[in-house]
Amino acid sequence: MIHTDLSETDLVNLALDRQEGVLASNGALRVTTGSRTGRSPNDRFIVRDALTNDTVDWGSINREISEDVFENLWQKVASFVEGRDHFVSHCRVGADSTHYVPVTVITEHAWQNLFAKQLFIRDKAEVNSEHPNWVVLSAPNFKASPETDGTNSDAAIIINFTKRKVLVCGTHYAGEIKKAMFSVLNYYLPEDDILPMHCSANIGQQGDVALFFGLSGTGKTTLSADPRRLLIGDDEHGWGTGGVFNFEGGCYAKCINLSAENEPVIHHAIRSGAVMENVVLDENNNPVFESDQYTQNTRVGYPLEHIEGRSEANKGPEPSNVIFLTCDLFGVLPPVAKLTKEQAAYYFLSGYTAMVGSTEVGAGSGIKPTFSHCFGAPFFPRPTNVYSQLLMKRIEESGANVYLVNTGWQGGAYGQGGERFAIPTTRAIVNAILNGDIEQAEFTKSKHFNFAIPTSLAGVESHLLNPRENWQSPSAYDEKASELIALFTENFKRHQASEAVQAAAPKFEGESVKA
Repeated sequence: MIHTDLSETDLVNLALDRQEGVLASNGALRVTTGSRTGRSPNDRFIVRDALTNDTVDWGSINREISEDVFENLWQKVASFVEGRDHFVSHCRVGADSTHYVPVTVITEHAWQNLFAKQLFIRDKAEVNSEHPNWVVLSAPNFKASPETDGTNSDAAIIINFTKRKVLVCGTHYAGEIKKAMFSVLNYYLPEDDILPMHCSANIGQQGDVALFFGLSGTGKTTLSADPRRLLIGDDEHGWGTGGVFNFEGGCYAKCINLSAENEPVIHHAIRSGAVMENVVLDENNNPVFESDQYTQNTRVGYPLEHIEGRSEANKGPEPSNVIFLTCDLFGVLPPVAKLTKEQAAYYFLSGYTAMVGSTEVGAGSGIKPTFSHCFGAPFFPRPTNVYSQLLMKRIEESGANVYLVNTGWQGGAYGQGGERFAIPTTRAIVNAILNGDIEQAEFTKSKHFNFAIPTSLAGVESHLLNPRENWQSPSAYDEKASELIALFTENFKRHQASEAVQAAAPKFEGESVKA
């Protein structure tokens, strides 16, 4: 039986009837995703054909697969799904009236269809020659065979830009569905002079928009969920001449250690209609958000309607402030720095942070440094300079201020005497950016990184602002800075950039940077 465009209530009830999940005490549907509790980067492919051959940045991230392999596997999965009850929803991705993609989502499970309805925009989009329809087919219980199907494992996530199809099989993790369609817009929008972004966005009462870039664990969702501002979206946006628009109609927030005190907006949004992935429940079905029994990457998907303070239009004017969030394990980056346009491009291409509660299968446990260009490397199919050049163009034309905010360690490195910046400190910094107070501050230059850093900010202890002065031993700081700069230098070799952007790189002031 085919269930088409069912309501939220019907999908929840069917998911419960089919024993796909249980109802938590907060009203949300709780599901578990088995062995795959995050994205599977080694199982993600793009079909290489005449369209993508010269436009995709092929390599370890954008892995190629042939048209024949895709077609054979698609037919197998389609037959598998057609032989049993399945669920169909018609949605769209992109809140802009001109730049959007209609999408039909076909899922084996009721809960995954509910997830898609909550994360994508539920308005039925017009399908025409300018906006052709995409199809997402998800079958978690279909296990591929690497020997016969040409995949890497029993799971596969394949994007076919020519056929406008996304195939997801062998994995129950619903994040693959939303991130695949994010990749689709990231491929198309640069052709229309739109910068696609892995960022959250909110808007103040005066109409000022702020963007928050950052990988999982840096605070992108938490910091944008500000009770004093309206949320545009928590993850995926486009920035063109005139404004910013959300790609989605919902949020996909991390739940680990979630509390009503620290993250009230998110906590309140988890209610009937929300879908919690891999969140532990106690004997009374109360969520135990501090538990990582299944994974640290516990998640919840919910519609924007669950947030009282949201932008009804799902978009806003061009940003006044752009914030790059990074979690520095070395403890050498300042808590806040104002970036030039060229520095913005350099750190955007670098995408430096730490893996904290990784969203990727096989990434291992613990905390470690990583570089992910555009603050979302797995989702950007084109060469990196396409996106960095668009970023610089948008900054120059809009006059937006760009800041680097370190939510990681200070006073020492991770595991070596350093402490992580307290959330109130980071919030005070973000508040100073958003209310304009930071623009009134005096600035000085940081050693090695050549950042403009404020000498004082309300709500922030002054000794924290210059990291070298916050270490007990300046020479120990220099040694750690040298280590990090060496990583930046090695990582940036993969990118094409202008001389001006390359000149914005950090440079160790002293002995040569350690290799």
